[in-house]
Amino acid sequence: MTDASLRITLPDGSVREMAQGTTPGDVAASIGAGLAKAALAARVNGDLWDLNRPLEGDTQLALITSKDAEEALDIVRHDFAHVLAEAVQELFPGTQVTIGPSIEDGFYYDFAPKDRGPFTEDDLPVIEAKMREIIARNQPITREVWNREEAIAHFNSIGETYKAQIIDDIIAPGEPITVYRQGEWMDLCRGPHLPSTGKLNPEAFKLTKVAGAYWRGDHRNAMLSRIYGTAWLSKKDLEAYLHRIEEAEKRDHRKLGREMDLFHLQEEAHGSVFWHPNGWVLWQALEQYMRRRLTRADYVEVRTPQLYHNKFWKTSGHWDKFRAGMFLVPDEIPNIDTEEPTLGEHPDFLAIKPMNCPGHIQIFDQGIKSYRDLPIRMTEFGCCHRNEPHGALHGLMRVRQFTQDDAHIFCRDDQFIDETIAFCQLLQTVYTDLGFTEFKVHLATRPELRAGSDEVWDRAEKGLEEAVKAAGYEFKVFPGEGAFYGPKLEFHLRDAIGRTWQCGTIQLDFVLPERFDISYVSEDGSRQRPVMLHRAILGSLERFIAILIENYAGKFPLWLAPRQVVVATIVSDANDYAVEVTNALKAAGIRAEADIRNEKINYKVREHSLGKVPYLLVVGKREAEERTVAVRRLGSDEKQQVASLDEIIERLREEGTPPDLRG
Repeated sequence: MTDASLRITLPDGSVREMAQGTTPGDVAASIGAGLAKAALAARVNGDLWDLNRPLEGDTQLALITSKDAEEALDIVRHDFAHVLAEAVQELFPGTQVTIGPSIEDGFYYDFAPKDRGPFTEDDLPVIEAKMREIIARNQPITREVWNREEAIAHFNSIGETYKAQIIDDIIAPGEPITVYRQGEWMDLCRGPHLPSTGKLNPEAFKLTKVAGAYWRGDHRNAMLSRIYGTAWLSKKDLEAYLHRIEEAEKRDHRKLGREMDLFHLQEEAHGSVFWHPNGWVLWQALEQYMRRRLTRADYVEVRTPQLYHNKFWKTSGHWDKFRAGMFLVPDEIPNIDTEEPTLGEHPDFLAIKPMNCPGHIQIFDQGIKSYRDLPIRMTEFGCCHRNEPHGALHGLMRVRQFTQDDAHIFCRDDQFIDETIAFCQLLQTVYTDLGFTEFKVHLATRPELRAGSDEVWDRAEKGLEEAVKAAGYEFKVFPGEGAFYGPKLEFHLRDAIGRTWQCGTIQLDFVLPERFDISYVSEDGSRQRPVMLHRAILGSLERFIAILIENYAGKFPLWLAPRQVVVATIVSDANDYAVEVTNALKAAGIRAEADIRNEKINYKVREHSLGKVPYLLVVGKREAEERTVAVRRLGSDEKQQVASLDEIIERLREEGTPPDLRG
């Protein structure tokens, strides 16, 4: 090896000696033509790196190809954003570009159009065509390092005042910046990027929508025109994504909620749900199932107040972290003489609870607890309120009033690993029962703003990592995403069309027991702090019901279906028999109703199919005489079957039994 060479260590541990000025692309070519063609970027000593950027010393090098989907997609989407910006500026001269990041499933770019209004959906096909033209040019994408002041002057000189402002605001004087050039077009960017626009697949992207966006997200600033797109590594991936989006629109829980008459929302109770009878049946089926599962797992159910003095939230730390998200109520003293409330000079404030933890701690703190009493698994279907911004509310997915299947486990140091394992096992069986067979686990570690010492956090993170490993789950670490009082495991389940939802969580907490000064008597008679596990499986019941609606597209398994059976008549002569059948079904514990309206049977079939009723039992004069029913199963391709009344009752009773009650 000479002083003028570099040592390149590859992921398999092999070392290559290369000349100074070598790029990752050169290394790929030295390994093989196939890899050189497939390589998109590189990871150099852990940092993302352009293929054509020279290495700066001895290097740990990993080449990124389409097999590294997550990293490759982020780079590809960023490149598509640049191609979008170039296309818009070619088509609409004078348009300023601002920011254009990659995002989940795609990218966007914010523009300030000149001498025209904001972009519309009609502009998208023209812009897409220009983007494909730019891709076909196969323009080299090169990285340049500029002086900060030089860059500000350049962008101001070409009328890109937003770019100049970005540099002025975020780059310190004297610091260099990077600019990426593709052909004659250039943009301020940190990178990395592909070697050329031709590396992009022209059949793997689509512009999806336009929207308004304030500059820097501030309503006091200018309104910009944002164009969104989606981008993938292959046409097949794009088509699969577009199919998911189409399916998601069909499955939208707000649409199905109206069609199935489950719930509604209105301005006078912003962010709170009006549950209709059908929706409340669904809620109760889910809650009762969870209550049975928790009872078998030795949880005790409690109920805690809605309003607490703010001193509780100050003690817990929530007052400092989440006060803006709490609904506050002054502690008014009723005055029956003047009918005007009386407030002291410095009135106390109550907060409607945004979570249940402080209340459960108060119950634990009543009386002396022994080490023999632990673990105590305390659960509550607690109604909470959080002051979410109006614009963030979204059907049942994000509301202001919600109910959690919340629980807190108070245990000893030598118990929290076993308790975590038991929780994971319970969670997995619940998800399976509810139709979700796949989920991923994330370990979220200490955030920048947190309570507790580094020593406490070291202990908590080590303990939770040990617990998830003991539970047998693979996991990915997400630094900085933990709760302010402890690290947590997040469970992200996958639905029927491939979307993921974070629902379950368990958080390991040494902080709140200390802040609330709770303890138990240990075997040697000393007082010890309990470990506190905050855990939920469904999370918010409102949100989980929305996920269920969309996962099943409203076609629930029979035990969850709000209306399980409708008995519909063909002729009025069968009305009495339809009522008799309905009553027999109800007596067997089946949720049934009769439809004896003077309407044609095809009308009734369409209506109840739209309402996603699993079973339609059709009866006419013959069925009444033979004491049978004609059975129609929602979504079934099978022809209508005829069954005896006793036979169908037994079948429906068996199918409608919740999974935890089956033999």
